[in-house]
Amino acid sequence: MRARKSMAVATELRQAPEAETDQAEDGAVLATAADVLAQLADPTRLHLVRLLGSGEQDVSTLTEQVAASRSSVSQHLGRLRLAGLVRARRDGRRMLYRVTSGHLIALADQAFDFAEHMVHVVPRHHRQPSV
Repeated sequence: MRARKSMAVATELRQAPEAETDQAEDGAVLATAADVLAQLADPTRLHLVRLLGSGEQDVSTLTEQVAASRSSVSQHLGRLRLAGLVRARRDGRRMLYRVTSGHLIALADQAFDFAEHMVHVVPRHHRQPSV
């Protein structure tokens, strides 16, 4: 009986550092997730991520679709790029932006869909297409 108890304690001790590592990693993941959500908490940035979900676009094209100035769109894209949520590549004189992960697109779409439930009796994504 005593041997079993000692083995159980030894097993727990071996697992303890691993559990601490998992907790530290979980903490890092939680902090990163909170940072991502903080970036998406701005309506303009959320809109930009949703627009970039359909593919690469330049600042001029994005500005035409967002209720913000070109300079504001550029600043928001810069923040998203620094946060690692979008990437930019040069195409001649234009910079083309794209989202770094499909997970981010899904997150932005889910946030938008959830908000529609809070604002509309019947959200757009649940409405029957008009014939």
